[in-house]
Amino acid sequence: MATDESLVEVADADELREEGRLISRAGNQALALFYHEGEVRAVDNRCPHMGFPLAEGTVDDGILTCHWHHARFELSCGDTFDPWADDVQTFPTEVRDGKVYVDPYPEPDLPPVEHWTDRLETGLEESLRLVVAKSAIGLVNEGVPYTDPLRQGLEFGAKYREDGWSSGLTILSAMANLHGELDAEDQKRALYTGLRHVAQDCQGEPPKFDQPSFSASDLSAERLEEWFRETIEVRDDDGAERCLQTAIATLEPEQVADMLYAAATDHLYMDAGHTFDFINKACESLDHVGWEYADEILPSVIPRLTQATRSEELSSWRQPDDVAEHTFDAYDELPKLVADGQTEDWNAPDGFTDTLLSDDPEEVVTAMKAAVQNGATAEQLASEVAHAAGVRVAQFGTSNEFNDWNTVHHTYTYANAVQQAARRTNSMAGYRGAFAGAMSVYLDRFLNTPPAPIPDGTEVEAPDDIREALLDTFDEEGEVNTAGRFVAAYLAEDGDPAELKAALGAGLLREDAGFHTLQNVEAAFEQFDGESAPEKARVHMVATARYMAAHFPTRRSAEQTYTIAARLNRGEQIHESE
Repeated sequence: MATDESLVEVADADELREEGRLISRAGNQALALFYHEGEVRAVDNRCPHMGFPLAEGTVDDGILTCHWHHARFELSCGDTFDPWADDVQTFPTEVRDGKVYVDPYPEPDLPPVEHWTDRLETGLEESLRLVVAKSAIGLVNEGVPYTDPLRQGLEFGAKYREDGWSSGLTILSAMANLHGELDAEDQKRALYTGLRHVAQDCQGEPPKFDQPSFSASDLSAERLEEWFRETIEVRDDDGAERCLQTAIATLEPEQVADMLYAAATDHLYMDAGHTFDFINKACESLDHVGWEYADEILPSVIPRLTQATRSEELSSWRQPDDVAEHTFDAYDELPKLVADGQTEDWNAPDGFTDTLLSDDPEEVVTAMKAAVQNGATAEQLASEVAHAAGVRVAQFGTSNEFNDWNTVHHTYTYANAVQQAARRTNSMAGYRGAFAGAMSVYLDRFLNTPPAPIPDGTEVEAPDDIREALLDTFDEEGEVNTAGRFVAAYLAEDGDPAELKAALGAGLLREDAGFHTLQNVEAAFEQFDGESAPEKARVHMVATARYMAAHFPTRRSAEQTYTIAARLNRGEQIHESE
């Protein structure tokens, strides 16, 4: 309730009655004052949708309508008729001695965190980008950890998309992985990027209805994994979910993840690698928000397993070389090869990358089997495959069709996911994924014909300001090799990797970057951080800079929405005379 101390004089009462509306200020607060149906009303003059002056709107029958996008507000309380517009702030008024007084700092109806959490849910439900942006910014500004809106987005995406985990949730998880690499403002942009993609993915989709776990509590991990893989084999979603829910309820997280990875490698390179990558991203998302949410999140990946294309069914994996048969034969030998190699300490021999990039699939498989027999762990082997896949991106020939960037990209993000999975679980799935990834690297060989040279850092001078150099490069279409040279030169001069990653993140998040570009940058950062050899680490940053430059600039419509949301949350005027 307003007190004498909180009230500020804002207008002459007779003038307001005569004019019907006035513009005023109370401190930093811009006000629209209305005299309607015998009452004095005061609202924030900025429409909460896009900031247009509400004093220029229409008031009729207790409804204030903004003329900019026709958002309607109940004048006495500010509640909107249109969820995409948000509610407008109202202010208590009092008329005394011919003057209008307003309390410019009333107690909010809801605490800010609760308000923004509610608004985020509306933004997700209605797929309203501006509402999502304002909510993400508002929550972070209130000191809420990024994991809270992340969890809200994960739960929403898992529940409201019957077809399960898709690109939106993958983007959200990737943006969470990038969180620590970004500047503070870009951390908000990353959260907004992931959440808006989840909302878009779920728009118009039917919800998912969960299956319960089995009531038996003494099922072994081996039995549950056997059942789970059998249900995936016959594409039985419901049976698979009951097995998975039981595993979540009774097993350790590592065992649950291994069940999923095993099923994802029973067939080869499922859905061009997306299946394994999506499963791994689901597991990584739980690392951020907590594995206690696994029963809500993980079942969403089951359709990615049951509905997936199996690459051994594709002619490209069967003709003219039957690389599928080579891979399955290696699968059969893996248990013995792993057992033989357990006592060895393996390092990749000279020329191992060249072998992985060779034109002979049998030579590739032979070298991989020798590595396992000589003690290579699944993580080590997957790391070498990921590096080879990174070389394919770094050497992608721009004379190829533009869509062929996707082909080398898919192999790269798949190989990265396999390596991250191999860090999580010490099982046969990591080895199998590495062999399938190596065969995909082989199949991509023609996209390096001729191979673009990987810059060594001597082609151009290292930029003084890597952010400015890269952002300027991304402003120009087709500066693929320039971007790679700048990155190589910066790293060769011992530039700060943190600054480089922040610069690439800034370039990524200002664009309307697509699913694959967002994936690519996150995978490159993971590989760069995990690679101890500077020459090999450089390849990943060069590769992603080239990939970004190939896909930029865009229209940057999402950034325009973010900028408007940030200005509205700061209380700025959006529409003013220039």
